[in-house]
Amino acid sequence: MNSIDKLAWLYIENRKLLCARSKGKMPFYSPGGKREAGESDQQALMREINEELSVDLIPESMEYAGTFNAQADGKPEGVMVKMTCYYSRYNGTLQPASEIEETAWLTSADKSKSSLVTTLIMDWLVSEDKID
Repeated sequence: MNSIDKLAWLYIENRKLLCARSKGKMPFYSPGGKREAGESDQQALMREINEELSVDLIPESMEYAGTFNAQADGKPEGVMVKMTCYYSRYNGTLQPASEIEETAWLTSADKSKSSLVTTLIMDWLVSEDKID
């Protein structure tokens, strides 16, 4: 497999991007994950965010943001990740769950702490004047 197809939730507050870090791993990334068989992007992202951050995305607020491709972290050279990103509001209280060790509100100054694809997303969000 030379490509990993994933979904991500872009949530911005006070010009900072919500990011998560998995247990035992170093880089922060935009929360999300992979589709299960038969799931739409919306269904998969709602499930993943609930599992990872204990909140419910609001389906009618989901909006496509963009798709980004980069070398996959921790994978052999040439294995790429394709990250399809959505904005959405949510209900509940953000709280790390499942495999998530911590969350953080990051700006472009924190790119060195982030996965390669998250770095690309941050650069794009800066160019769109959404984060610092």
